[in-house]
Amino acid sequence: MIQNQSSRTPAPGRARPHARLGAAWAASMLACATPAFAAEPAASAQPVERNLPLWEAGLGAAAFSTPAYPGADDRSNRGLVLPYLIYRGKVFRADQNGIGARLLNTDKVEFDVGFAGSLPAHSNDVEARRGMPDLGTLVEFGPRLKYKFADLGERGRMRFELPLRAVIEARGGLRRQGWTMEPRLVWEKRGEAARWTMEAQLGAVFGDARINRYFYEVQPQYATPERPAYASDAGLLLVRTGLFGTYRLNPDLRLFGFVRYETYSGAANQDSPLMKRSTGASAGIGFAWTFARSQERARSAE
Repeated sequence: MIQNQSSRTPAPGRARPHARLGAAWAASMLACATPAFAAEPAASAQPVERNLPLWEAGLGAAAFSTPAYPGADDRSNRGLVLPYLIYRGKVFRADQNGIGARLLNTDKVEFDVGFAGSLPAHSNDVEARRGMPDLGTLVEFGPRLKYKFADLGERGRMRFELPLRAVIEARGGLRRQGWTMEPRLVWEKRGEAARWTMEAQLGAVFGDARINRYFYEVQPQYATPERPAYASDAGLLLVRTGLFGTYRLNPDLRLFGFVRYETYSGAANQDSPLMKRSTGASAGIGFAWTFARSQERARSAE
């Protein structure tokens, strides 16, 4: 049975876990999604994209609070400042959808290959994992299919996304830590001239046996009276929904914020002693400031 315990906040300045798989997702949002919010995306047709700069550079900052990992009892409250670069090439892209290569782009279907990243976490900062190996920096790499199935006019647009990612840990070398798949529905709406944007998502994250073992298995040598040994299973990691919004103050400065709710009920490893809560919530706010942009225009729609 999952016990909901009171939150504990780690000491400030320490690293924390993982992007789409957990708390460092917010750092990935700042590094990848936030830069695009500083741009001026078109509200409708793709061909307008050629009127945008080929590249933009700027600085983003965010403050956020998240669970330390999916199902953690501890929370991570962090601030982060990062430079960013947007590049709108016909194939290679660095924008709100991540960093990678767009191999197919039609009115309905888009197919790309890209990656995302997450920060490491020291297990001694997380009560449930104390004495266990640290969680290292993770890089997720793989293909993603997007299907744009509904244009609702003034009520926005809807699409279905299906990313499949190999998870690579960078800690004392590189090692594969499994695969994840995250089918999700996305609704987006933009105001006139993209002065404001809003996006809502509903999706589920599935992992193979290796990535579930990475987060939730307790090997016998790490067992304690409060943390019995546990063998993990492949399957559902979490179900989540989130809302993201931006507001442009001027051509170079845009504010953004997000809230996200996750449930771990029905997860493949909800009985793990490392799974301390059945739900988790995250929130953050920040800004993105563009200080340079190219004179050359994007030509991806040609």
